[in-house]
Amino acid sequence: MKAIFITYNQSLTGLVQTVLDKHSVRGYSQWIDVRGRGSVKGIPREGTHTWPELNNAHIVMVEDEKVAPILANLKEINKEYEQHGLRAFVWNIEDSI
Repeated sequence: MKAIFITYNQSLTGLVQTVLDKHSVRGYSQWIDVRGRGSVKGIPREGTHTWPELNNAHIVMVEDEKVAPILANLKEINKEYEQHGLRAFVWNIEDSI
C-alpha cells in the first residue's frame, strides 16, 4: 500500500478530486487553505494581500498498482496548469489499522 500526498493551488481542487474519483479512491483526508511555496518555481501562497492565493492538499492510501495511473493523470493536470502548481509525493505504508 502507498500514500500519495498531493499539494496544489486550490483552483485545481475539482480536477484533483476528479482524478481520485476516476480511480475509485473513496477515502482521503483533505487540508484546505494550506500556505506555502513550491521549491522549484513556486510563488508564495499565503492568503495575504501580497500573496493572496492558497493551496489545498489531499492524502490518499491506495494499492500499489493505482499509483502510476493516478500520478499520470496528475502530471497531465500539472502540465496544463503549470503556473498554478501541483505536486504529488508517494510514501510506502508499512502498516495500518
